[in-house]
Amino acid sequence: MSEPRRLLSFAIVGVAGFVVDSCTLYLGIALGAGLRLGRVFSYLTAMTATWALNRRLTFSDASSPKLFAEWARYGVSQLAGATANLGVYYALIQGSARVTRHPVLGVAAGSLAGLAINYFVARRFVFRRPSV
Repeated sequence: MSEPRRLLSFAIVGVAGFVVDSCTLYLGIALGAGLRLGRVFSYLTAMTATWALNRRLTFSDASSPKLFAEWARYGVSQLAGATANLGVYYALIQGSARVTRHPVLGVAAGSLAGLAINYFVARRFVFRRPSV
């Protein structure tokens, strides 16, 4: 797969992750988890969904058969993007009444903040082609 196609695929998977993240957040809020704790659970759910989709669609040529090890590497590798993502979200729910009323806006802004970081790290450290 060419690099532009891979980046497009990563972005499309990111949109799916955004949907999972947002739906899980609203479910968490409805169940009483609140804006902050609900977001922790929604982020972890979205991270797992994007790992599964990326390994199947975006990086299928470089996926590992060791699922748990790959998932763990993906989770650890995404910490920089998660910091940007969650940092933007938490800053917005703290500083914007509109985002507090409509947390999906914070999820969207956070997702965009982490996108480039997450792609670079996933491409270089998680889904590398094996050396020949």
